[in-house]
Amino acid sequence: MDKIKGTLPNILTLINLSLGVLAILLAVNDTAAAEGNVDLLVPASLLVIVAALTDRFDGQVARKLNVTSELGKELDSLSDLISFGVAPIIIAWKLCFIHFGIPGYLITLVFPMAGAYRLARYNITKFDNIYRGIPITVAGAFLTIVSLYNAFSVMNDRFTVYHTYLTALLILLLSFLMVSKVRFKKM
Repeated sequence: MDKIKGTLPNILTLINLSLGVLAILLAVNDTAAAEGNVDLLVPASLLVIVAALTDRFDGQVARKLNVTSELGKELDSLSDLISFGVAPIIIAWKLCFIHFGIPGYLITLVFPMAGAYRLARYNITKFDNIYRGIPITVAGAFLTIVSLYNAFSVMNDRFTVYHTYLTALLILLLSFLMVSKVRFKKM
């Protein structure tokens, strides 16, 4: 029973990772490559949102069952980088930056790099009730919600270049907030 109890938080973390990988696979699926076809980007975005809910509970379950571990902490960070650093930016790239060439690639690189830095810094910081920089889960979920809005704008023929510019600014702002030392109280 103790082994099952000890693995439950890691199972939740691996579900988070699986949802992030599935979101990436949906986002890069060639059947969605046709110009203006965002059909698979909506479910990809929804998978990231569900991953955020899963991520919300893995740490809570570990603390409640008193089975926290360094392995669990590292596994959670690796999963978060995929689900909230890579998946959301690929979705945003497919919607907004795929035709922007090198500037689109550069904007796309900033977000997961900032997220990786933020997670690495978090992993070497002593635990307290204050976040330094916004968590990658919050940044990734917020970017995903914006991507959902952009996808519905595309579907309704309301998407403009301004959506792309605002999304780029948002990515830069979220990236800055992840690496910043701005303090946020943990919930």
